[in-house]
Amino acid sequence: MVYETIAFALFALVTLGCSLGVVLVRDVWHSALLLGGALLSVAVHYVMLQAEFVAAMQILVYVGGVLILITFAVMLTRTNPEVSST
Repeated sequence: MVYETIAFALFALVTLGCSLGVVLVRDVWHSALLLGGALLSVAVHYVMLQAEFVAAMQILVYVGGVLILITFAVMLTRTNPEVSST
């Protein structure tokens, strides 16, 4: 019982920290990585609630699909400010 409470508090802090990082970080790449951390920690919450199927769908759909799509979009649209076009 005590271990479950400690694990819940730990992953709640991870979820909160990653979610705040998504909003407050200026770099889009780091924001996408923090979004992945937040989504994975939400999946851990589902496992703690004994909803393994929902946790698996969280990982497959959101982390595996949406986050990869965001990552490709960031990589393909990123511009290099150091190279000047003359």
